Amino acid sequence: MNYSLEYIDIILLAMIAGFIFLRLRGILGKRTGFEGKTQAKFDKILKEAATKKAVLVKKETFDKDDQKEFLNGAKIAYETIITDFSDSDNKLISSKPLLNKEIYNQFNEALKERNARGHYAEITFIGVNSATIKEHKKIDKILNVTVDFIGEVITCIRDKDKKIISGDPEKIKKIYDTWVFSRDITSANPNWQLVNILT
Repeated sequence: MNYSLEYIDIILLAMIAGFIFLRLRGILGKRTGFEGKTQAKFDKILKEAATKKAVLVKKETFDKDDQKEFLNGAKIAYETIITDFSDSDNKLISSKPLLNKEIYNQFNEALKERNARGHYAEITFIGVNSATIKEHKKIDKILNVTVDFIGEVITCIRDKDKKIISGDPEKIKKIYDTWVFSRDITSANPNWQLVNILT
């Protein structure tokens, strides 16, 4: 009786081993003689990755074409941020993605204080007279670009009774700003953020 139980155990173990072998073969496959094609595809992928890395390294130089493209975007960001901060709703909406956390918090606090006083802004953005790169500096993977802006706006602050507190709704005013924009050059996100206001 004991011998028959041992035979049954051996048969069961053999069946389990066979099942595991078939499962592994199904998952891992077997050698067919075409492994060289897989290696060629892998080499191609590595080559493409190396090419992309070379392009990225080239872009880290922030050449004249990159600077020209950056300034076009910086002018749009400048107008968006100034207009959003100076409009009558006392909220940051369209410019929020363009601000880092610290600058967003500073602007938001100023708007909360203005709103608490019952004051509201009116602005007409005339345009950017000039935008020039003062300096650009790469620290590790972060590229910081400092820009001098000269813009023109018509702006005033009114109280809840629409009385003018400051500014002139009839006068064009020149504004001079030096802003620092930043981005991680290794990130897939191409957007820059305002990280500091120097003037």
